Amino acid sequence: MHKTTASPTPTHCPYCALQCGMGLAPDPGRDGGLAVVERAFPVNRGALCGKGRTATEVLSSRVRLTEPLIRTHATGKLEPATWEEALDRIAEGLSRTRAEHGPDAVGVFGGGGLTNEKAYGLGKFARVVLGTSQIDYNGRFCMSSAAAAHQRAFGLDRGLPFPLEDIPRTGCVILVGSNLAETMPPALRYLTELRENGGRLIVVDPRRTRTAEQADLHLAPRPGTDLALALGLLHLVVAEGRTDEAFIGERTSGWEEARAGAMAHWPELVERITGVSVPELREAVRLFCAPEHAMVLTARGPEQQSKGTDTVGAWINLVLATGRAGRPLSGYGCLTGQGNGQGGREHGQKADQLPGYRKLTDPAARAHVAGVWGVDPESLPGPGRSAYELLDALGGDVKSLLLMGSNPVVSAPRAAHIEGRLRSLDFLAVADVVLSETAELADVVLPVTQWAEETGTTTNLEGRVLLRRRAITPPAGVRTDLFVLHELAARLGVEKGFPTDPEEVFEELRRASAGGPADYSGITYRRLAEEDGVFWPCPAEAASGDGGGDGEDSALDAAPDDPAAELAGEPSAERLGNSAAELAGGRVEFASTSAHPGTPRLFLDRFATEDGRARFVPVTHRAAAEEPDAEYPVLLTTGRVVAQYQSGTQTRRVAELNAAAPGPFVELHPQLAERIGVADGEEVTVVSRRGTAVAPAKVTRSIRPDTVFMPFHWAGEGRANTLTHPALDPVSRMPEFKVCAVRLERTAPAEAA
Repeated sequence: MHKTTASPTPTHCPYCALQCGMGLAPDPGRDGGLAVVERAFPVNRGALCGKGRTATEVLSSRVRLTEPLIRTHATGKLEPATWEEALDRIAEGLSRTRAEHGPDAVGVFGGGGLTNEKAYGLGKFARVVLGTSQIDYNGRFCMSSAAAAHQRAFGLDRGLPFPLEDIPRTGCVILVGSNLAETMPPALRYLTELRENGGRLIVVDPRRTRTAEQADLHLAPRPGTDLALALGLLHLVVAEGRTDEAFIGERTSGWEEARAGAMAHWPELVERITGVSVPELREAVRLFCAPEHAMVLTARGPEQQSKGTDTVGAWINLVLATGRAGRPLSGYGCLTGQGNGQGGREHGQKADQLPGYRKLTDPAARAHVAGVWGVDPESLPGPGRSAYELLDALGGDVKSLLLMGSNPVVSAPRAAHIEGRLRSLDFLAVADVVLSETAELADVVLPVTQWAEETGTTTNLEGRVLLRRRAITPPAGVRTDLFVLHELAARLGVEKGFPTDPEEVFEELRRASAGGPADYSGITYRRLAEEDGVFWPCPAEAASGDGGGDGEDSALDAAPDDPAAELAGEPSAERLGNSAAELAGGRVEFASTSAHPGTPRLFLDRFATEDGRARFVPVTHRAAAEEPDAEYPVLLTTGRVVAQYQSGTQTRRVAELNAAAPGPFVELHPQLAERIGVADGEEVTVVSRRGTAVAPAKVTRSIRPDTVFMPFHWAGEGRANTLTHPALDPVSRMPEFKVCAVRLERTAPAEAA
């Protein structure tokens, strides 16, 4: 990393949910004007992956948007425009749709990378200004199945109910469907330290990934059979007398029904379903049950299935039956993927939720939030469609769409169909950092600020609320998302309630979340500026005045304004600290007035259910929505590579990352490659019932012979999500990204290739 004598601004990486700490130092000779420097922070302890090290390159005006674009009638192309013209055009488009078709004909689609302030503002804008129920976000594609399973079992959803620092101190970890070495490289050290401390690691993945290579035991089930695998392990726990009957009796309910479901999945049956041998099943149970403490961690593998909620529930049942929940150094956790995937769904951009993780259908929750917003509770619309269902409705019931921070042309399942739905809209407005594949389809594109150009909070996978601080002034033609919401609200008749100052938004968020499951009311910008984050729930035990303030002057109050920053809708350098030097990294010392320390570890005394007991949920294995057959005999699973992130919108614009991962590929076993007559590096065509993708073959023995793998970061002919299945989990509404049936064909003769 860059070495500098300048005082760096402490902030956090813009990518995954680790939200690694980093410093940003001025470097005028560098693209983006900033250099990444090391920063001591508990989560990553100074380490960064390649994406984090190169994150400032996307700040460069060479790769990002710097002025609004409007699609003109004369050329049909996106042409530069003023902010006034662009905002007027959006307001006109949304107003016309509402007038002609009603408020629910206007959709809003958000992103798991938006700060808490922006996610909160977007949800409020949809419900108060537009009056629409049609809002959801791409975080639905991240960990919604785990969230639903958390709610069913524990009464509360937080990705990890314990800090990452607990992982190396437990006795055994079962890691299900996660390749940390590539998706969250700085987190791999926790597993390395686990083994160095004498703990055991079991990795469940159909591929022998770099993470699986670190394991004491690697289980490689057939994609889509994780539910059967978990049930088979629980069957053996019961059969071998390894249940914790005292814990089950004192702290859980529903065991008999869950036990009966597991006993129907005997080891030999599970071996036939999953391909994992009975001796491997027994060894997994032995390793997991031998130590006093153990954990199960899941990620997208078991969650992105049409039975994802039940699958996660089966793993939670295993944790509960062995007494590994609600105790220090033990438990179940989900490794959230997107940067603010946790906070992004807590504060209102999810179809069925209000700020503070309140349910939109709860009259008390509606009354509380409506009171903060100053509106009639009856005016708030009810729950809308989930992410895929909303995208699928575009051009039908939903005529216009406002989209912030997402690229569904690449990231949505059945992507070619969703691209067609986007094209069929009467009106599409996109606010983004770069001209993504989705933005290219828009009628209006707004260039908005990035992580290093704006202040705001995010919540990482541990439930740790963090403060990102602005380190650089954005280009003159760029504004914040909060500015966009403020200006659109005013044009649509709501003059107040949408401030551009992120701390002012956060203060309102505190009041809205107070008393809710995700209570942020005891967290302030002052406190976040002096601590390494604060874990929610954190109620304001000593709140004053209106119940949301801390009785002190604002951390961003009073001092001369920075006109360029104010134009972008952002507090000035002087307001954020007391000098430019403080903005560049000096710590402003504040005295916190909230007595509550935050909650790093949940459920130690009771679970968040009405009776305080964790709930077993009976589940049973069922097939994937689409199983292989004679026409489509191979299973496809998808995932990520270390050098790219999500839909690649930002990382595909960084030369170093593109050099490491230049394009899509199809990973397949040598037996399968021989059967279709394709050699390593030759192009192969992958066909599903939804479309076709073409990419070079990567022949390796690290994958099952009945399975192929494709990363989903690219658009064009190698777009993996052209192939994936939109079948939805009945509870979480998560699409089945992780398993569908395909066939493989040689794209060209070997001589031509």
